[in-house]
Amino acid sequence: MSDAAHKTSRDRAMDVVRGYVDHDSTAVQAALDDLDTGMSLEVYAVLNGLVRSTISIMELTGKAFRLDDLVRQADTIATVAPPHYEFAIAEATRAWARGDQSAMRAASCEDLVGAVHITAVGVAVLGLALWGRSGFLDVLAEFHEADIALMEEWPSEA
Repeated sequence: MSDAAHKTSRDRAMDVVRGYVDHDSTAVQAALDDLDTGMSLEVYAVLNGLVRSTISIMELTGKAFRLDDLVRQADTIATVAPPHYEFAIAEATRAWARGDQSAMRAASCEDLVGAVHITAVGVAVLGLALWGRSGFLDVLAEFHEADIALMEEWPSEA
């Protein structure tokens, strides 16, 4: 049994984001290998929480971000996505930049794994814009440590 089989949905969510931050297509693929539908939904939920948290922090900082810079960054990061998801990531990112929620949902709802990739790239782009590479990797490490502490405090019945 591989090490990936023992990773939680939170581990896989962090791994796919780090893979995108590092422009490492092998890490991106490894993070999402052998996911069943239930685990994919959990990874997607974790990523959505990260996106919402990061957007909230961005809003609190009051720092202005140029949407065209974020779109360009997403295009750069998406080059390590599986080729069949790169276009969907670009379409969802442009819909987000236009404020077109329905087009963004349409691009991300075509399949669950695609939505995971789209959301992971979104987390990476926003995190890099807010904290820079090393700062964002530190934030991800802190999130992981907090997650471990919470899991030790409230273990699941699995």
